Amino acid sequence: MKKIFSVLFLSVGFTAFSQQVESFKTIFNDKISIRALELYDNKVWYSGTDSKFGFVDLKDDKNQKQIKLSEEKLQFRTLAQNDESFYMINIESPSYFFKIDKKDLKSQIVFKDTVKTAFYDALHFVNNKLAYTFSDADKDQMLKLVVYKNGKWNIFNNNIKLNEGEAAFAASNTNISSSKKYLWVATGGKASRILRMNLINEKIEVFNTPFIQGESSQGMYSVDFYDDRFGIAVGGDYTKQDANVNNIATTYDAGETWQIQASGQNAGYMTCVKIKPGSKGKEIIAVGDQYISYSSDFGKTWKKISDEKGFFVCKWIDGNHVVFAGKDRIAVMTLKF
Repeated sequence: MKKIFSVLFLSVGFTAFSQQVESFKTIFNDKISIRALELYDNKVWYSGTDSKFGFVDLKDDKNQKQIKLSEEKLQFRTLAQNDESFYMINIESPSYFFKIDKKDLKSQIVFKDTVKTAFYDALHFVNNKLAYTFSDADKDQMLKLVVYKNGKWNIFNNNIKLNEGEAAFAASNTNISSSKKYLWVATGGKASRILRMNLINEKIEVFNTPFIQGESSQGMYSVDFYDDRFGIAVGGDYTKQDANVNNIATTYDAGETWQIQASGQNAGYMTCVKIKPGSKGKEIIAVGDQYISYSSDFGKTWKKISDEKGFFVCKWIDGNHVVFAGKDRIAVMTLKF
């Protein structure tokens, strides 16, 4: 979805609201907006504005490399990987699918979408040989999925029609999630629903949610699943970032039904949510443009643990460290439990 708000605040300090936060260290600065991260080879890999792609070494942040994939000022809000390569797609039409070899970082365009309405919101690898990406729909409002299978990218044929004004947000490359059995896509806007694909038979089902919706700025922005059953979605309204009603929900039945959590009792709008690996869904971190929040009870209650501003995306490095990226920087938070 093209309507996405960016808070242009640069952090001036760090305030801890809990003893859980031990430190917060900036490891990268540049004039860039970053909304997608990957971890590989003890490095944080990122894509962003001005056609930029690169990495920062987690062991030695002086070891950095950045390359421009195009002379055009492309905006990347997606980044994904398999064993051999990184992949990313620029949001404007024409949308180019870039492949970057992990060995030499040489890039090539492997697929192109020239439809005027093309706007790719997220890219996700289910496994080494299977990936999906989701674009805003064409005028016919049919669901537009592109699948990577058998080494090739192709439009995924389906008969799912989105509601008028229903799309998705290119906020953090996390409105797609998967488990061994399912792939989920979270939509937003005038309708905010969950699309669930059975990865075995490729059947797609659509489920309504009680999430805030009805306006183009509202809905789910990010979704994460721990297994085939438990998942969490966060979002809100980017035009009313303090609004905190019906902007967090969880599911225990693979996305068929959703329960609103912490309505009116959380810090507000969120762009990315990530379940802590190994926590069975109990521990979760989420970031919004103006703060970072943490839950230790499956998303039922939340505590703001940082007032750091300008971050859009996060990813767990391990059980005690989380990497964040957004407006002009990448940082690592160390949590003490």
